[in-house]
Amino acid sequence: MIFISNCTLKNVEKHHGFNQLNKKNEKIIINLFNKNDILNLLGPPSTIGSFNQDVWIYIEYKEKKQSIFKLGKTAVDINNILILEIDNMGLLAKKTFLDKSDMNELKFSEAKTSVDYKKDKFIYNFLSSIRQKVNDPLGKRKPGDRRKKNN
Repeated sequence: MIFISNCTLKNVEKHHGFNQLNKKNEKIIINLFNKNDILNLLGPPSTIGSFNQDVWIYIEYKEKKQSIFKLGKTAVDINNILILEIDNMGLLAKKTFLDKSDMNELKFSEAKTSVDYKKDKFIYNFLSSIRQKVNDPLGKRKPGDRRKKNN
């Protein structure tokens, strides 16, 4: 009874970024809007291009909780990205709108990489001799002794 009373029937939504970016995208016209028009309509961008300050990126992201049978897992409901490129005159030169269908599903490999590391190789011998010289530059320490000597 306590478990059921704590559940809610209303879906919980997590919304980040700009609201209704797809509708605002339709209002923006290439070669007619300038930086000020864009700022008045959308506000400051979510991020600005790292190498080109004239690339403005607006992001809208919304998650919804799935059904009670999914035990509270969330699913992406809206994932919109608007990329605006502004020319040197301050006019909008290009716009690109990406939505949830443009997302790529990444698959990670389950294979494991084995390490081919053997002690009888030349590189191992070379590096271990350098390590030995760093640890004991005068060569007075016994080979099995790892304690530091006090001067």
